[in-house]
Amino acid sequence: MLNISFNRAEDILNNCHGKTIAVIGDVMLDRYFWGHVSRVSPEAPVPVIDVEKESFHLGGAANVACNLKTLGIEPILCGVIGEDRSGKTFKEIAKEYGINPAGLFADTKRPTTVKTRIIGNNQHIARLDREMRIPLPTNGEKFILTVLEEQKNLAGIIFEDYNKGTITEFLILEVISFARINNIPIYVDPKFENFFNFKNVTLFKPNRKEAEQALGVSIKAKEQIIEAGTVLLSKLNCQNVLLTLGADGMMLFERNGDISSVPTHAIHIADVSGAGDTAIATLSAAVAGGANFKEAAIMANYASGVVCEEPGIVSITKNNLLNAISKG
Repeated sequence: MLNISFNRAEDILNNCHGKTIAVIGDVMLDRYFWGHVSRVSPEAPVPVIDVEKESFHLGGAANVACNLKTLGIEPILCGVIGEDRSGKTFKEIAKEYGINPAGLFADTKRPTTVKTRIIGNNQHIARLDREMRIPLPTNGEKFILTVLEEQKNLAGIIFEDYNKGTITEFLILEVISFARINNIPIYVDPKFENFFNFKNVTLFKPNRKEAEQALGVSIKAKEQIIEAGTVLLSKLNCQNVLLTLGADGMMLFERNGDISSVPTHAIHIADVSGAGDTAIATLSAAVAGGANFKEAAIMANYASGVVCEEPGIVSITKNNLLNAISKG
């Protein structure tokens, strides 16, 4: 079983402090209504939530940036928002989190993506989405590429795809080319539409459902998992594939032929929202701090387990991660 010592993890996190990683992807504003449920509506068989508070958080690719920030990394967030009230709120919250919003392209033809979640008695009851899934316009693609090219000493680039249109095939090819020329690691958290366009990257991190959909196979038994990871490694010509498997943890496939199983460390699952964001952020931060990919995968798995124990979208912190690792 793979594991990592507290001292080694602490050294890695200290070493990555202050480094810069760019995040490119679909940003969204997460809106929460928190309340108490004590009765069922007489109008329909649905719970009535007495709202106690409302909160806003950064979601999607922005949640990856938040996780990087709380781990000590300086994120460069690149995405698209609308020129609307939600976009303004998004930028204000980003600044409060210490995330520079200079990489956000304002598109007059779309609204800012907003996901509204209703939480009653700490249980996720419903979600309302407001979004428009259209490809990023050419001037938006050029805007993001210019932002990247102006950065110095990037320690990594993360693609965080939610199929909302920010990540286009052109942007993928141009960013990968830029990264390869400048020897910058690229990490990918994919969705179905662009799945096989992310070739020649450093690490590709699909979850079980995404891999099953892309490959058209069932991935349940260990033999099926190994076959899927090996096929993806070959098809994408990438250096590493990290297949996330929910309660079954993760499996890492490296180009040198090594296959490593990383068991889950979540104690009590309260909410899996954002766990994938936390994983890709932690993994890229760990590599920036000198970790090899086995060590980075272990740390990413611990981090995902920590955030799953809390309701709502939360970011991993250095102290919480190290505390989880110390408990083994």
